[in-house]
Amino acid sequence: MALITKNAYGKVSMSALAIGKVASHTAMESYGIVEMADVKAGGLFSVFKKDRGDKGIKVTFLGDRICVDAYVVIKYGVSIPAIAESLKEAIKYRVETFTGMVVSLVNVNVVGVKL
Repeated sequence: MALITKNAYGKVSMSALAIGKVASHTAMESYGIVEMADVKAGGLFSVFKKDRGDKGIKVTFLGDRICVDAYVVIKYGVSIPAIAESLKEAIKYRVETFTGMVVSLVNVNVVGVKL
């Protein structure tokens, strides 16, 4: 699925994979995030599948707006609400800067904690 926008110079198409990569890299650079959870795991096949770079991120489009779901594993001992809020703001800023589009929703799902 792709987000398509038009302007005076022509048409711009952005794939969910490209946006997912930006969001995934942003999350891994954030304090307190240990790893991204694999939300697209498909059994044995997922073991042999090459990582596309958007692990732990699900991108959906609502019209001309972008929605991002992040599935993360955090470091033990950090404040979950503080890390989640910081990650929301970082992903929103980076994706909006990258795409020039509005990010209407960022959901952070903490699926685990590591020591």
